[in-house]
Amino acid sequence: MKTRFLTLAILSCFILSSCGSRKKLIYFQDESYTEFKMPSEPVELTYKPDDILTINVSALDPNTVRPFNLPVVSNNTLDVTTAQGALQQQSYLVDYNGNIEFPVLGTLKVEGLTRTELTNLLVDEIKKMANDPIVNVRLANFTITVLGEVASPGTFTMQDERVTLLEALGYANDLTIFGKRKNVKLIREVNGIKKFSTIDLTSSNAVNAPHYYLQQNDVIYVEPNNARIRSSTYNQNNSVLISAIGTLTTVIAVFLIK
Repeated sequence: MKTRFLTLAILSCFILSSCGSRKKLIYFQDESYTEFKMPSEPVELTYKPDDILTINVSALDPNTVRPFNLPVVSNNTLDVTTAQGALQQQSYLVDYNGNIEFPVLGTLKVEGLTRTELTNLLVDEIKKMANDPIVNVRLANFTITVLGEVASPGTFTMQDERVTLLEALGYANDLTIFGKRKNVKLIREVNGIKKFSTIDLTSSNAVNAPHYYLQQNDVIYVEPNNARIRSSTYNQNNSVLISAIGTLTTVIAVFLIK
């Protein structure tokens, strides 16, 4: 009788202290995570619809290439004390058909092209009308989203087009102590289809993973560990109940022992 009572009391405390639900917290639970084939070396990015490009054309004689540049606009900011204006170059949005409208040259298909390929295409076309053009192409909206058990989750715009998984986690100020490090999840769009995969950060082979080098719009998700799940619904009422059960158990145990 004594043993049964003490066992029930202990189980009650355990249930109250671990009532978090995995099903309520974990993202993408019904998705099968499989390794998608990507080379381990960094690959030059290819442009996709909704990418924003800045393209600047220069030459020894700026007047010869001026028609190939979008007008520079003023980006005004106003606060209580000062009014500041900064010149900003306009950008090109890749439409759903994978095209941009380029001055003089008209509609250009850029979807699937790398920066090198697009640069060479523009140079070849522009040099038919201007001498020795220099073309600089940059992806302006290279973004990575980091979610889950990291210190600062969010969407980050990268200045570089060669970004690694560790650099992205650095932008999010690293994993918390509650993040699972053995199966960090990566979501990437490949040929219009969302692909899911995992990386084990506890292994040195993580730097050789086929998706260690990120692409624009990749999503990284750090799943919470069991400790975080158990504490997810723990509150002050739970602590009061546990304390009360513990006190009652002690009192009854003392009487039973006597």
